[in-house]
Amino acid sequence: MSWAETARAHLLPDGRLRLTHGPIDVIICAEGPEDAIRAAYLRARDAFQPLLEDLVAELPRLRASAGPAPQGEVAKRMHRAVSLFPDVFITPMAAVAGSVADHLLAALLMPEHGLTRAHVNNGGDIALWTADTPFRLAICEDPLMRRMGARAVIGPDDAIGGVATSGWRGRSHSLGIADAVTVLAADAATADAAATLIANAVDLPGHPGVSRARADSLSPDSDLGARLVTTDVGPLPLRDRQSALAHGSNLAQRYIADGLIAAACLTCQAERVMLGRAVTNPENPAIHGANSRQKDLTHA
Repeated sequence: MSWAETARAHLLPDGRLRLTHGPIDVIICAEGPEDAIRAAYLRARDAFQPLLEDLVAELPRLRASAGPAPQGEVAKRMHRAVSLFPDVFITPMAAVAGSVADHLLAALLMPEHGLTRAHVNNGGDIALWTADTPFRLAICEDPLMRRMGARAVIGPDDAIGGVATSGWRGRSHSLGIADAVTVLAADAATADAAATLIANAVDLPGHPGVSRARADSLSPDSDLGARLVTTDVGPLPLRDRQSALAHGSNLAQRYIADGLIAAACLTCQAERVMLGRAVTNPENPAIHGANSRQKDLTHA
């Protein structure tokens, strides 16, 4: 597989940097002195240039749950992230979006970078870093309706460097019925992999209101092969929503206890479960108090 077009980079009117190549579409925001921002954007552009072709070269391995260690820098990040979850079926592709974001953030944050804050948004999976001013996130609980729900505040001492979301209504296939599972973790690759697994666990096996199809019938190259993925979820009674969320919550709690993730927000048809630190209800005064003048970083 190859892409006819080349990697492209251009500045948006608001000063952010947009990088695109094939299916990858990344928005980068760096804050600090102008010369530091300019140099950081050049580093990100250069790091992005070979990224897609490097991934394509290793796609067969990245779509498999086992095999030799990948060679590319982003592929290595993907492999490291999913290796944290050895007891379930998962391929490195579960961490691809987060790994791309982490890789570009690392390019921004070279020694003596001079920045005060930066984040890389790869289709809603975000790698972020701040020296001082906290990030304030609005978490999307329904990607179809773009309904915002819970909030998160991430400061420099929170050891959180990544946010990712997965669910049956997202861009990738899911085995579960969560509208959205958002995970906060040390890096975006780990958050990406964990969100995938927790979203898979939010499920009601055999429920007549859930429609499923083989992944490879929808996407012939899917790393999920013949596994059944969710294609539609009818209206569910409260007890069914709570039951499905309990399955995912149990897994998320285990990941938190094991130190794999910091927090998670799980939603299914307007029912919400929040676990861990940093995630709060939208009415929480800590969100709308002294820092209310800061604009939310919308997370979808």
